[in-house]
Amino acid sequence: NQKSLYERLGSYDGITAFTNDLLPRLQNDPQLGRFWQNRGEDGIKREHQLLIDYLCASAGGPVYYTGRTMKATHKGMNISESDWSIFLGHAGATMKVLQIPQQACDDVVEFVMSLKDDIVET
Repeated sequence: NQKSLYERLGSYDGITAFTNDLLPRLQNDPQLGRFWQNRGEDGIKREHQLLIDYLCASAGGPVYYTGRTMKATHKGMNISESDWSIFLGHAGATMKVLQIPQQACDDVVEFVMSLKDDIVET
């Protein structure tokens, strides 16, 4: 009778805190920042909300995700293995800052790794 990952991550507020910490890390990264370089403020806010919704829904929360698939979202972005590794480092740093328990971290990593083939192109 284990709690869902959504609950173990702190539900909506916890996942929002995760996203609020992670996105600026990615946007300010010297290598990854290029993905947000020509995005308007409204587009970035929409992407932020879609990420929260996606993570909540994927973690078992009562949120309906209305965005595209990960494959469609990332197609043509030429995300490399190097980009992926940097992303994983930032995600790990965010989990550490938020003091997410180890089992929940492991479950997040397992989920994120299941998306790799839909995100990494080069």
